[in-house]
Amino acid sequence: MKTVLQTFTNIRRQELLPTLVAGLFFFCILSALMVVRPAREALGMQRGIDAIRWLFMATLLVTLLINPLFSLLVSRFRRMVFIATTYCFFSFGLLCFYLLLTFAPAHVGLISGQVFYVWFSVFNLFATMLFWALMTDRFSTDQSQRLFAAISLGGTLGAMFGPWLASMLARPFGTPLLLLIAAGFLLCAVLSAWWLTSLKIDLEEAHATDAQRPNNSEPDAEHTLIGGSAWEGFTAVLRSPYLLGISAYVLILAVVATLLYFTRLQMVAALALDTDTRTEAFARIDLYTQAATFILQAFLTSHLIKRFGIAVTLALLPITVAFGFIGLALLGSLAALIAFEASFRAVQRGIMRPARETLFTTVPRAERYKAKAFIDTFVYRSGDALGSQTEGLLGRLGMGLAGLAWFAVPLAVIWMSLGLWLGYAQAKRSTPARPPVQL
Repeated sequence: MKTVLQTFTNIRRQELLPTLVAGLFFFCILSALMVVRPAREALGMQRGIDAIRWLFMATLLVTLLINPLFSLLVSRFRRMVFIATTYCFFSFGLLCFYLLLTFAPAHVGLISGQVFYVWFSVFNLFATMLFWALMTDRFSTDQSQRLFAAISLGGTLGAMFGPWLASMLARPFGTPLLLLIAAGFLLCAVLSAWWLTSLKIDLEEAHATDAQRPNNSEPDAEHTLIGGSAWEGFTAVLRSPYLLGISAYVLILAVVATLLYFTRLQMVAALALDTDTRTEAFARIDLYTQAATFILQAFLTSHLIKRFGIAVTLALLPITVAFGFIGLALLGSLAALIAFEASFRAVQRGIMRPARETLFTTVPRAERYKAKAFIDTFVYRSGDALGSQTEGLLGRLGMGLAGLAWFAVPLAVIWMSLGLWLGYAQAKRSTPARPPVQL
């Protein structure tokens, strides 16, 4: 068993249980998100695609307002307290929307649908950000390069299970039930997080280097307050070229993902379906695009990181985007879009995301939560807003898919260069400094 684990997943025997618990945690998070995401898409399209572009701006504003509140929560409370509080808060929000849709459907209209769209967009990023922040806090740099791909498998299974469950339940039982199910998954996620933080994560080597040692190896790590100010994450990003580089990488990622997102909305909108049918259609698209992600995470990602390093791994997604937009411009079909989106998501979630999260294992503990929260939420939503307005401008100019390709391909080249630099910077930061030679 030990040989099989190390050959296919790079998991060592004593790391198996923490990896499985972390995977269960991610499964619950992604199941909660993906079972509700099709409903968000369906409700958000009630006023048309142009309205969604402005919903992105509203989401950006709400994210900016929530960030200092989250940082304050991180500063004042122990790790499991602010983790549980965050997930329970979003679970309560899901319950409120469920009660509204179930017991007061007459009061549900366009405005409430847009409120839910913005609320879910904020919830989506904070839920995954907090999960990965805990992962970078629980595992060392060496472990992250070996284990994050395997841990991501749990999320991929959740991303497959959620859309499947939504496609099975949306039409016979209605969309509101999906919200109640998502709230239950979030509560299970809190239990998984508590289980993970209570486990002792050891290394096989008796004398581990600083890069190999778990980030929270101190006995009182769980009970130590992080402290600091509510704006510490923002100021940390401004002070650090490394964090600014991560911010730029995430910003471009969000711009490209948004361009692809609106392209999909345009094609599905042409089908003129009702809300529940649109929910089912989006759910099936999400389900079909997970298979490639699962294969990459299960068999390739950890070996790619180990063999080629973080730099090359981070550059793979920009290369995929460049070829994808070129192919989409040449073919212009729904089948080409689905193939591109499947490839994009597979590389993003299966390869790029585990590698990107490894970047945060070399920063101080406060920055893993506060600066990461600012980058993964506000910076990402800034990219969403920029991408949505860019797509709208290109559409008004009548440039179509060809215009998207002319914009996206040069951007992908810059993105790839940035990924290479971040990978080399991370490797330099994680290498222990050699002591001076004694003469």
